Amino acid sequence: QVQVMESGGGSVQAGGSLRLSCTVSGGYFADYAMAWFLQCPVDEREGVGCIMWNGITKYYEDSMKARFIISRDNAEKTLYLQMNSLEHEDTAIYYCARLNSMYCSTGSMTGADWGQGTQVTVAS
Repeated sequence: QVQVMESGGGSVQAGGSLRLSCTVSGGYFADYAMAWFLQCPVDEREGVGCIMWNGITKYYEDSMKARFIISRDNAEKTLYLQMNSLEHEDTAIYYCARLNSMYCSTGSMTGADWGQGTQVTVAS
C-alpha cells in the first residue's frame, strides 16, 4: 500500500518562505513523476507543478514559476516544494501526488497516489 505524506506546512508572514516535504513509502518513488497541487477555500484543486522521475525536467503553472521550486531526492524518496515571497493568496492546502507516469507536464499531471495535504497560511 503506497502512502504519501506531506509535511512542513504552517503559518508565515507575507514575504516569507516555507519548504514543504513529501515522502512516499510502500512503493516505488524514483520511477514516477511527482507533483504538487493546491486547493484554496471554495476553489477546486489546481496544479502547482511537477517534476519528472530524473529530477531534471520540471514544469510549473505560470503563476508559480517565479517563486516556487520543486525538487526531489530519489534516494530519500522525498519531494520538496520551496516557496518564496509568499503572498496571502498562496494560502491553501498543498497536496503531493505520485503521478501515473515517469513523465509529466502542466497539461498532464494525473495523480495516482495522494497525500492528505498540509495547510499553508500566509498572513497579510
